[in-house]
Amino acid sequence: MKRSIRIAKHNTSLSLEPEFWDELKRLAKAENLSLNQLVTRIDTTRKGNLSSALRLYVLGKLKSALRRAE
Repeated sequence: MKRSIRIAKHNTSLSLEPEFWDELKRLAKAENLSLNQLVTRIDTTRKGNLSSALRLYVLGKLKSALRRAE
């Protein structure tokens, strides 16, 4: 699913699967951030392309939650 998002005062289009968008929205809400704010935060620390960085961020958060649950 392609989506337009505003990062650092410019618009960009990102393609992610709907499940990743859903999880990013959930994570943003949990951190009291807008989706744009969360994506901007991830963008400032990424290595590689942004779509991959977003997927890796979601994966990392889910893995951390699983480790805490064990």
